[in-house]
Amino acid sequence: MLREKLEKVFDVIIEIVFGFILIFLVVGIAIGTIQMSTGIWELLSWRGVAGSYIDIISDVLTLYVLVELSRSLVEYFQYQKFRLTFIVDAGIVFVLREILIGLFKQELQPNMIYALSVLLLIMGLIRIGSVLVFQIEKNLSKKIQDMQ
Repeated sequence: MLREKLEKVFDVIIEIVFGFILIFLVVGIAIGTIQMSTGIWELLSWRGVAGSYIDIISDVLTLYVLVELSRSLVEYFQYQKFRLTFIVDAGIVFVLREILIGLFKQELQPNMIYALSVLLLIMGLIRIGSVLVFQIEKNLSKKIQDMQ
């Protein structure tokens, strides 16, 4: 009895905390989008071909990571569990962002490129595995429903 009440209190607190996190993410995405749109005028400053493009690419990829994280929180509110694919997608984009920026600025050392490549490979395999497991679970639940 006490355990059930504590679990309910815990669930409510978790939903409130995740709600605040989601609000902050949405506000952050909105502010980032506004700042990015005002930064487009810097492209016209003619600072060479590269110019401010790396900043815009970095901003877009950062916003994409925030969107993927917010999607995972929305998914949690709907199904009371996290989908690994959204979180891994955000991680993959974050690592790709770091690789792209580091390569563009010519700041990455070869051993760091190898390490980030291995990390990217592992996250890609986790992503593929999570999709396969999700499909297997979906097919099993469909078969169980058909049997009933």
